[in-house]
Amino acid sequence: MTGSRVVALGHYQPERVLTNAELATMVETNDEWIQSRVGIRERRIAAPDEQVDEMAWRAADKAVANAGIDSSEIDYVVVATCTAIDRSPNMAARVAARLGLGNPAAIDLNTACSGFAYALATADQAIRAGAATKALVIGVEKLSDWTDWTDRTTCVLIGDGAGAAVLVASDEPEVGPVVWGSVPEMSDAVRIEGRDGPFAQEGLSVFRWATTQLPEIAKQVCEKAGLKPEELGGVVLHQANLRIIEPLAKRLGAVNAVVAKDVVESGNTSAASIPIALSKLVEKREIPSGAPVLLFGFGGGLSYAGQVIRCP
Repeated sequence: MTGSRVVALGHYQPERVLTNAELATMVETNDEWIQSRVGIRERRIAAPDEQVDEMAWRAADKAVANAGIDSSEIDYVVVATCTAIDRSPNMAARVAARLGLGNPAAIDLNTACSGFAYALATADQAIRAGAATKALVIGVEKLSDWTDWTDRTTCVLIGDGAGAAVLVASDEPEVGPVVWGSVPEMSDAVRIEGRDGPFAQEGLSVFRWATTQLPEIAKQVCEKAGLKPEELGGVVLHQANLRIIEPLAKRLGAVNAVVAKDVVESGNTSAASIPIALSKLVEKREIPSGAPVLLFGFGGGLSYAGQVIRCP
């Protein structure tokens, strides 16, 4: 096989909806302040006993069902997350056990908000190398476990949830080459340090980097995929801030693309944001099957990664 393709997606979000109005009763803020700065209207928050591996399993189970394959055929599971409390066993092993898989390779990957794009690239490369034939790629976060709910600069941003994709080997590659990297001098710009956190970031620094540097890197992703930005049918960026997403898509020149704006109703779900947003667009058939879609994540590290895939 010469490559891989995404055949199905699935996502899961907790039941509890936390609105800006409710947040205003918890911390000094208001709906206008939040929406004007980050574009978020509401977010989903997991129940105290709803753990990372459970949310990952629910999204993965949906993706496998949508793929119409026997779960025993999956031989590679990778989970992107930065919020798992347990160090061992890893989340991938727990998801594999919950799904009743056979003997898949099972790894966790932590590059925070760029995690799903990194995980997708490793799964694609494993398939290209002949080390796997069917892969389950999951992005999942429970940021609410690591949030200071008295800090209005961070608590207004976060949300919980999971998204998953099923990749299979293909004679015609539909997952393009990855462009990835990091900015070491900004490695502390997004942090969850120590045993208790909390999540913290240098928001202005990240905003400046994303709005000035990301457009050119995203164009490199398109070039590697052999496409011009105007040929894109969809753009799914890490759902960090609507004020980053809208200008970046415009500067990229993706004039014909559907631009994911799930941040408005889901908040920033870190590694889960890209697969959740993409799964919703596919579920609603807002992007035609086969259309090229740019995926691009950036966050802790400061790491970034992106690739173009064909919409399942």
